[in-house]
Amino acid sequence: MKRTIRQWNSKNSPTSGNSSPSRDRLSDEGRVEEMESSLKSFERSSLIQAFIVPNYAEPEALLRDTIKRLANHSNAQTNYVIILAMEASEQGQSAKAESLATYFKDSFLHFIVTVHPTDIPGESRGKGSNVAHAARVGCAEMIQRGVDRRQVILTISDSDSSIPELYVREVERSFTQADDPYFLLFAPPIFFSRNAFDVPAAVRMTDITWSAMVMSNLSSSRGIAFPCSTYSLSMILAERVGFWDTDADSVGEDMHMMLKCFFKTDGLARCCPIFVPINLTNVQTPGFWSNMNARYVQAKRHYNGVADVAYTLRNAFGVRSVAVDGNGVVLHGPSLAKKTSMYASPTYWVDKLIVCVKVLEAHMIPVSSGWLMFAAVPLMQFILFPPHPTVAFVDPADNPILTSDFYCTLWNIVKIITVLLPMPLFGTLAIYEQLHRVVDRELYRKAKSESRSWRNVFDYATLPIAAWMFMTIPSTIACIKRLYKTNDQYIVSEKFFDEEKV
Repeated sequence: MKRTIRQWNSKNSPTSGNSSPSRDRLSDEGRVEEMESSLKSFERSSLIQAFIVPNYAEPEALLRDTIKRLANHSNAQTNYVIILAMEASEQGQSAKAESLATYFKDSFLHFIVTVHPTDIPGESRGKGSNVAHAARVGCAEMIQRGVDRRQVILTISDSDSSIPELYVREVERSFTQADDPYFLLFAPPIFFSRNAFDVPAAVRMTDITWSAMVMSNLSSSRGIAFPCSTYSLSMILAERVGFWDTDADSVGEDMHMMLKCFFKTDGLARCCPIFVPINLTNVQTPGFWSNMNARYVQAKRHYNGVADVAYTLRNAFGVRSVAVDGNGVVLHGPSLAKKTSMYASPTYWVDKLIVCVKVLEAHMIPVSSGWLMFAAVPLMQFILFPPHPTVAFVDPADNPILTSDFYCTLWNIVKIITVLLPMPLFGTLAIYEQLHRVVDRELYRKAKSESRSWRNVFDYATLPIAAWMFMTIPSTIACIKRLYKTNDQYIVSEKFFDEEKV
C-alpha cells in the first residue's frame, strides 16, 4: 500500500517532502514503469466508471463533498457516471437530488438520479435494496444512452466515502490485466480519518479496529475475501448474478454480494484487493453520550449481517447454485455439465470451506470472544476458586480441577488461550498505527498535527469499552434476534458534517 501511494506521488508530486520518489524508483523501477504505462492507458481509457451513491437522510453538504471529490478526477467529465440512489421515504429527497444534479450538471458524463420505492413486495429496507434498485435502473439508463455494458465498472460508494483517483486507476489497471475481469470484485481497505478527532476515543478506536480487520481480511492468496463499504465490480458480473439481493437475509450488502457472486458463479468469482484506502467518516453527533449511542446503533445494524452465516451454509452444503453463461443465461446440456463439474473438484470444496470459515470468523468471534475473555474464565475462576469459603459453590473434594490432572491441564490451557487471544489483534493494530500516519500524510496530504501521534496511544485504554459496547453486546443481540425476528428495523446513524472544515 505504501509503495503504491509513494509511486503515485512520485509521478504527480516529485518534489513532495512526504514521499521518497528516488528511493522508490531505485528499489522498484519495474513497478514504476508499470504504473507509468497504466497512467497512460487511464488517460485514453474506454472504461466507464459508474458510482452508485446510496443514501438516506444524509446531510446534503456531505453528499456534495463526496461527489465533488469524484468531480475533481481527471476523467470525470468523459468517463464517470454518478448514480445518486435516493429513498422515496425520505422527506425532501426530491429537492436534495435536484439541487445536487444541478450543482454537478457539467461535471460528469452522466448524472442519474434513482428513487427507490418503499412498497416493493418482499424487500427489506436498507442499503442493499437501494443499491439493487439503483443498479438496475442506472444500468438500464446507461445502456439506453449508448454505453457498452462490457465497459462499465460499478463502484458502490457510501455517502461519506472519499475515493481518491488512485483507487480508480488501480481498479482499471487490475481490470485490464486480469485473465477474466468479469469474475472479479475489487475491494480496497477502509480508513476513518475525516473527522476522527471530533468523536469520542472509544468510537475512534472501534473504527480503527474495524479498519485493521478489513485490511487483514483482504490478504488472501486465493482471492477469498470480503469487501467493506466501498467496492467495485463489472456490470457484466452484476447482471450475471441478478444484481443485489433485497430480502432480510442480505442486510450485510457488501459481504453478501461477494458471497452471492461466489456461489452463483460456482466458485469462479474472486475478490481482488486494491491497495488504495478509502477514507470514511466516523459516526458523529453533538454530545459525548449521543455520539456513543449513535455508534452503538450503527454496530447493531452492522451485526445484523449475521444472516449471512445461514446463507453461506445453505449455499455451500445445501441449495445448489444455478450455473449461467457470460450473458446471464442459465446453462443446459453439455454447458451445464461442464460448469457444474466443478462441484466434484476438491479445489472448489476447499474454497467453499474457506468461505464458511471466514464468514463464521467474521460473525462468531465478535459474539463469543468478549464473553470468553471477560466473563466465562473469570466467572469460572470465581465459582471454582472462590475468594472466601462463604461464597463457595463447589466443595473442594468435588472440584474437578483439583481432583483430576486432565481437567487441571485443560483449565490452564483455556486460561492461556484467553490471555493470548487478543495478541494477533494487537499486532495488527501496531502495523496499522504506522500505516495510518503514512496514508494520512502522503495520500490525503494532512499536516502532521492533523494525523495520529504518540499521544493517541492513550486511545487504546478505551478498547475494553469499545469491545463490549460496539462489538460483544450488539453482536449478541443480533444473534439472539435472528432466532425469532428475521426482519429488523433499519436505522441510519447520524453523521454530522461541517462543510466549512473542508
